[in-house]
Amino acid sequence: MKKVVFLDRASLNASVRRPNFEHTWEEFDQTSGENQTLDRLRGATIALTNKVPIRKNVLDELPDLKLIAVAATGYDVIDIDCCRDKGISVANIRNYAVNTVPEHTFSLILALRRNLIAYRNDVLNGRWQKHDQFCFFDYPIRDLRDSTIGIFGEGVLGQGTAKIAKGFGMNVLFADHPPPKSQDVKFTDPDKVLSESDVISLHCPLTENSRGFIGLEQFKKMKDTAILINTARGGLVNEKDLAQALKEGLIGGAGFDVLTNEPPKDGNLLLDLNLPNFILTPHVAWASNEAQQFLADQLIDNVDLFTSGSPQHLVV
Repeated sequence: MKKVVFLDRASLNASVRRPNFEHTWEEFDQTSGENQTLDRLRGATIALTNKVPIRKNVLDELPDLKLIAVAATGYDVIDIDCCRDKGISVANIRNYAVNTVPEHTFSLILALRRNLIAYRNDVLNGRWQKHDQFCFFDYPIRDLRDSTIGIFGEGVLGQGTAKIAKGFGMNVLFADHPPPKSQDVKFTDPDKVLSESDVISLHCPLTENSRGFIGLEQFKKMKDTAILINTARGGLVNEKDLAQALKEGLIGGAGFDVLTNEPPKDGNLLLDLNLPNFILTPHVAWASNEAQQFLADQLIDNVDLFTSGSPQHLVV
């Protein structure tokens, strides 16, 4: 009988059905540290994880493990090379956040381009109530039409963001990168994307090559009115350099849904930025009710199909 273990069930706010084959099921709200991960996965045939890392030290002690089903698109929490060496399959989630992430991206874009946070703060602080005119213009308000958005990452989320952008009448640039690339996307030199874009939105995976690829050098290439949006992975941006860029006015603003370390229990300098042109949300761009249920259903589909001999969405 197969043993299925879900290491961080509380990370998913949706109904999770049980697999169709004979099995035992164990789930834990959260799992912390290698020792607890190893204890809970001993004897497991299938591991379900969202953000709990499963590295070589743990994998070396799990001879029964055949599949790791990741409850996310990103699988950087898994030691992929070790899984490949041991013949452990890894499946991830595809195309579940095609609406929610682009919509969250544009929520941040609109709030920043129209300075909604700054104006709301002024209303709460009584400025409007004391003003002589019916309105005031303390902060710039910019239309999206005829502006340019530069997108790093042309997967379904990047293309979904581009589709919304075109609906607003924006010019869309996709930053060039090494293969594989989408055949129907026109690419632009990254430096040109950085220098010409009014909005830059990140939708690329976190890899050793992409880690920290946006830093002070890149901020200096951007317009001083440009805004940076990151609904992908926190490690893509050097957070210290971002704080400096915002404080020194190198860019116009930033909207982030991710941090390098989550949750930020040990603090993070971005948490201390009390700036109206910086918005930080707690990694919820993916988390619409509809998207979470789609993810939960596909997660178990991945498990069922793997067990039946017709695996889908394998990265290993």
